[in-house]
Amino acid sequence: MYSHVNQIIIHPLPVTYDNWLDLIKTTARERPFYKKDGAFTHIGQVTAKFIGIPHDEDEYYNQLYDYVHSNGLILLSESSLNHSLDHFRFKSIEKISKFSGEQTLPIKRFVALIDQENLLPSFDNFMINRQIRDAAVKMTELYLRTEKGGLESQEFISILNDVIAWFFYNLNHHLKKANPEGDMPAFLWYGNYRKSHQYLLYFLIQLGCDLVTFTPAGNDVLAITGPDRLKAFVHIFPETGIPKPFPMEKSKQTSTVAYRASKDIEKLLNYDGTIFYKPWQLREYVPDAVTLKTTYDELFLVAREKAMIRPYFEVKNKRVKVPALFAKINGVSSNRREYWNRLHRLIFQENTYLVKSLPFSKGANNDFRFHYHKSQDNDGLLNPEKMTGARYWKYSHLPSGLQKGLASAIRNICANPKLKPRNSEKEDDVKVYLFNQSMQIPPFILKMLQKYDYSQNVPKLIIFNNQLNGSLTRQDAALLLLLNQFGIDLVVYNPAGQSDIENYIDDSEFVSHWLDDVVFEQEIKEPSAIKKVIFQGILKILRRD
Repeated sequence: MYSHVNQIIIHPLPVTYDNWLDLIKTTARERPFYKKDGAFTHIGQVTAKFIGIPHDEDEYYNQLYDYVHSNGLILLSESSLNHSLDHFRFKSIEKISKFSGEQTLPIKRFVALIDQENLLPSFDNFMINRQIRDAAVKMTELYLRTEKGGLESQEFISILNDVIAWFFYNLNHHLKKANPEGDMPAFLWYGNYRKSHQYLLYFLIQLGCDLVTFTPAGNDVLAITGPDRLKAFVHIFPETGIPKPFPMEKSKQTSTVAYRASKDIEKLLNYDGTIFYKPWQLREYVPDAVTLKTTYDELFLVAREKAMIRPYFEVKNKRVKVPALFAKINGVSSNRREYWNRLHRLIFQENTYLVKSLPFSKGANNDFRFHYHKSQDNDGLLNPEKMTGARYWKYSHLPSGLQKGLASAIRNICANPKLKPRNSEKEDDVKVYLFNQSMQIPPFILKMLQKYDYSQNVPKLIIFNNQLNGSLTRQDAALLLLLNQFGIDLVVYNPAGQSDIENYIDDSEFVSHWLDDVVFEQEIKEPSAIKKVIFQGILKILRRD
């Protein structure tokens, strides 16, 4: 096609955070790489991606406003691309696509048929006309390389319909002015997107237009092209957020020097891996526990330490690795005073709950098998977003970060179930059982989780099982696995040394400590009022209150 017409050769420019706007304002002839070489015209192109938002959100949106209204960038967004193709053109696309699927036409032949039906725009500049058709070929190649459907698929027909409609109704007057020897249009994409938008932007890049994208949510509208294929400049801002409507006017709010300084400090404090954590700084992070293997004596030393002081604590990629305890103490030490003192020190710690009556979980009798499978992705794993958005989700009153962490913990315990199968249960049955029980978390546990600041004091569930206060059940064990995954300290006391959690959970998931004496039907010894005052004073000193 158009073999007699000069061809455009596009070269990515060396874009930086500081120079991209100046490069866009520079004419094609003055940019690097520009030259005419026989039948070829070489031009330099700006492609840049700005992902997320900076600390100063007002300034960010003011800059976006200026890029469009003062610097001439052409705004593209979900709301600005709102035209649909007329019925006649849609039927033409559908007919050609189905014919191509039946005949297995080469892509260039397919694009030629599209062109013959006047579905591609034509302009006075012959180089631009040829480049539009070449770009259509490359866009079609990208679809076949990236997607499962062929040219006859309904998805491809819909994408092609959208792209052609936007060219005729939204971009026609901009592309009429395109001149590779003078100025090419410069577009700014803002906000969220659909797949059709991604292919439109790829088309514009292959046409030789400049393109910068701003996606506050942290997504990448050009990700469809694959890593490094476009060689686009990428700048990632420190935060993300739901995109606001594109500004109709500049904000009158401006940041003071002190405000910007405070944000710089906040950025430092929020940097993954720092040893400084403000209260609730990690509330939107997802906890991912690692069970600590300790000796009996070490258990009580670790138990009083904040999470961020414990070994293996780590914050990275919006996840926080919490070192947690999961231990069973069998028997009673010969030094009874020390035994009770250590137990009392545990139960006096902040956000600790002592279970003296079993079972402590009512469990779930409902069959959530249907909901379990509806909440899975194609890989067979639960999708936390599907879970938190479903009607069966009982925890929508919790803070969003906690819901996300809880759903992630449920996903993990079901992905790799540590609960022993019962009778003829298959692995899928165990997964469904864990999912069922996770939907019935007792209110006192939910309150404990809501008070949990992941870098600070680790909540504790202490179970005293003396055979006088009931029996630990399989429902209890399922809940313990969930709490262990979430990063809660769990300690089970069994003075008689009899089996309880071992009946349901593999021994490798917790640490067993055997003490000197086995004592049956051991009543729990409550601390005296004086001891309560002393222990609480000691804990305050340890916390440096």
